[in-house]
Amino acid sequence: MKTIKKTTALIAITLLMVSFKSSEGLKKEVNIEKSNVTWKGYKVAGSHTGTITIKSGNLVFNDDNLTGGNFVIDMTTISVTDLEGEYKNKLEGHLKSDDFFGVAKFPTAALVFKNIKANGKNSYDVTGNITIKGKTESIDFDLSVYGNKATASLKIDRSKFDVRYGSTSFFDGLKDKAIYDEFDIVVDLEF
Repeated sequence: MKTIKKTTALIAITLLMVSFKSSEGLKKEVNIEKSNVTWKGYKVAGSHTGTITIKSGNLVFNDDNLTGGNFVIDMTTISVTDLEGEYKNKLEGHLKSDDFFGVAKFPTAALVFKNIKANGKNSYDVTGNITIKGKTESIDFDLSVYGNKATASLKIDRSKFDVRYGSTSFFDGLKDKAIYDEFDIVVDLEF
């Protein structure tokens, strides 16, 4: 009798797990130690590059097809990689200040996938909601998945998130002091 109860319990648990997997998909946590996020911002007189750290994230798959994703970025980790010393420290401090991302008040940013469409083998068109400085906007980007790795490139318009410093969308007469509204993010994920 005990054997029948144990077998019945195992079958029930197995069915629950299979039904959960098929309806929710398989969630794969991102390895934040092995994943990289780089950024590049542009100004009239040049550009700057740097990195930022993923705080948490996952991709969701159903039968090896991408069906979802969710990421939290630690905005306090913004770093500059193309400068050294005093200039590096000044730019990092400025990017973290209220002039730009206000990380004391908004320490994280988030990206939640909302719609995913396969556009070829291992490649997807993704529409998501991105939240920066407490403001949420829709964003479209391509994401490629190969085994336990994924890559994406995003172009973000900072003016949509009230990041005004040096923006010609908010200020006139900036000339060579202007900083372009769009900046690039390149993401290399391992999970």
